[in-house]
Amino acid sequence: MSTKKARKKGTPPPVYIVSGGSGASGRQIAETALAQFPALRVPVILRNHVRSLKQVEIAVKEAEADGGTVVHTLVDGGLREALIRLGRKHGVVTFDLMGPLLEQVERRTGAKPLEHPGLYRKLRKDYFDRIEAIDFAVSHDDGSRPEEIPSAEVVIIGVSRCGKTPLSMYLAVHGWKVANIPIIKDIPLPGELFRIDRSRVIGLRIEYKRLLEYRAKREEHMGSVGTTAYSSPPAVLEELKVAKRIYREGGFYVVDVTDKPVEIIADEIIKFITHNLNKEQRRPVPY
Repeated sequence: MSTKKARKKGTPPPVYIVSGGSGASGRQIAETALAQFPALRVPVILRNHVRSLKQVEIAVKEAEADGGTVVHTLVDGGLREALIRLGRKHGVVTFDLMGPLLEQVERRTGAKPLEHPGLYRKLRKDYFDRIEAIDFAVSHDDGSRPEEIPSAEVVIIGVSRCGKTPLSMYLAVHGWKVANIPIIKDIPLPGELFRIDRSRVIGLRIEYKRLLEYRAKREEHMGSVGTTAYSSPPAVLEELKVAKRIYREGGFYVVDVTDKPVEIIADEIIKFITHNLNKEQRRPVPY
């Protein structure tokens, strides 16, 4: 009796990524290939940190059950051979992205591969940390995913048009996981903000007249005619008063961003953050 699960009509069989490390490389290659079939929306299922025969067996059986294909990047020769063997036994098609190259280099040079999963990622840790930080900043921009604020190394808060997003991206490029949250009058800030270490929260202060100028330019760019609540002097002044009160009541560190280049602002923030980290967590200023 077949062990394959019944799929919804029109749903293509999935591709399983089996890896001894994070599986990021295999997933990227698979998704690059699958992008050539945009209408299919082939499911990609990640099975990473596979370090035992039992895990290999489970992955193959899962693929067999739903008619899936296995793409693997295992560097452990024994596990790689076991996966290929089990794939043949259970009728699961497997694609080995790592083995042929490892074997070719070994044949041509006589050198033995280390067979350490995740070694490439470890050797390029700084690079991958930066990529992860950029992804984090993009997905936590302008108050998105507030429930994940505790995962941020830096949380930037401030009124609209004070430069939260470009500052967040600049810090992210230098490897810092940053979330930014807008301060909007009459809209409460997420509760998570007040439950994390306040030394990770940075409030941005900007001079009133400069903020008025930025908002007027923003409205002009958006095609607005005349002054709105967004750029009216009384409304802007009130927002700045609200922000000042939040900074004071929260005990948050405040950085004046008026007419300062982003690198100077970032430098001040990083120095403050690193100064407040425990010695065990201390990290150098990355530029």
